[in-house]
Amino acid sequence: MTRLFNHKPTAELQSLDAAHHMHPFTNGAQLAEKGTRVITRAQGCTLTDSDGAEILDAMAGLWCVNIGYGRDELARAAFEQMQELPYYNTFFQTSHPPVIELAQRIAALTPFDLNHVFFANGGSDANDTNIRMVRTYWALKGKPSKKTIISRVNAYHGSTVGAASLGGMTPMHEQGGLPIPDITHIKQPHWWAEGGEMSPEEFGLHAARALEREIERLGQDNVAAFIAEPVQGAGAVIVPPETYWPEIQRICDEHEILLIADEVICGFGRTGNWFGSQTFGIRPDIMTIAKGLSSGYAPIGASVVSDEVAAVIDSAEFNHGYTYSGHPVSCAVALENLRILDEEGIVERVKTETAPYLREKWMTFADHPLVGEVRISGMMAALQLTPDKASRAAFAAAPGTVGTICRDFCFGANLIMRHVKDSMIISPPLVITKSEIDEMADRAHKALDLTYDRLKDEGLLVAAG
Repeated sequence: MTRLFNHKPTAELQSLDAAHHMHPFTNGAQLAEKGTRVITRAQGCTLTDSDGAEILDAMAGLWCVNIGYGRDELARAAFEQMQELPYYNTFFQTSHPPVIELAQRIAALTPFDLNHVFFANGGSDANDTNIRMVRTYWALKGKPSKKTIISRVNAYHGSTVGAASLGGMTPMHEQGGLPIPDITHIKQPHWWAEGGEMSPEEFGLHAARALEREIERLGQDNVAAFIAEPVQGAGAVIVPPETYWPEIQRICDEHEILLIADEVICGFGRTGNWFGSQTFGIRPDIMTIAKGLSSGYAPIGASVVSDEVAAVIDSAEFNHGYTYSGHPVSCAVALENLRILDEEGIVERVKTETAPYLREKWMTFADHPLVGEVRISGMMAALQLTPDKASRAAFAAAPGTVGTICRDFCFGANLIMRHVKDSMIISPPLVITKSEIDEMADRAHKALDLTYDRLKDEGLLVAAG
């Protein structure tokens, strides 16, 4: 049996990685020259690299390790399931106990009448499922022209051809001929960058009514659904104004279009409730879930579907599915993960203790000369960097120049803190302690100070004209 606990020296691992491993969202040539950071172990909120450095992971992997690293219960769940039934598909009128129990557990957790679960391998292909499902739904209801799905600029819904088309990120659309037909995008509810002279409340209504204007442009009979994250995570933790989601809900209801809440990041406690839809008062017809469903310990995602939508889809054969839909090992791991989240009161502790504490610490960044806006919802937060707070100015340097400098200082301080253009974002494991929050904030403050000094030295504290 191959065991990798006693690993090769770092330089050799980096060389092999550069020779054979193609990384996501990466300039491979640049990475090969720099050398990748090799992570070998993890426990709680701490990573250990191949040189023995301990790193505070303020991103929970990719927004997903909700219960933290190193929970043996999930390893045992996977091992025992592999012994009992390592794999079987859910095609051909077949099922198995783990997928049945997980579907029931998800239905019990999700709000409203979201009682039906179509499993996928992750968030990207769950959103691909949603494209086919909403179009099939309307076709079965005798309205085949209702095909167009409306999304938002700067949204992230995955990396497959369909999911990346749903997303509104221009660099992704520039590669591979995206977006595919019948997907359009409206403005995001990003008051700092796009609110102009409007108050956040005014801008929230204005941004929401962009959906109504797009429906009117396309024609209601041609629109199938609107998809959005409760909080735009990878877009830089864009927390919408309070007026936004109630208006979106009204527009979807009045214009007879389905509402898809992409909860891949926001779900399973991230915003202080089990789902972001509960935090923001959203009543979705379909909910996309992944990441926190298994805390990243095994790949799994799903579309959670309302009674009415499921009844229509189930009235005919839905010619769609994946080899690993409802994989028994992933389902067993997800069930154990949900048990831990529930029985250990992790979601409730986030809501009542650690998220309020994180907010208190995070708001102290508002006084830093480099920070123009502080955004936070539960256990996800952002710092908007700016050369001029009063005018909400962007930097004259290319977007991401300053964010990259700050990110590198964070890495140097053994803090995983991500940048999105010139926003610095965090999404720590939900089990992070108050002392770890203190340490995270201290390291982030030091990184900001070093960034500010570098910008002054290099003449980069200049606003865009």
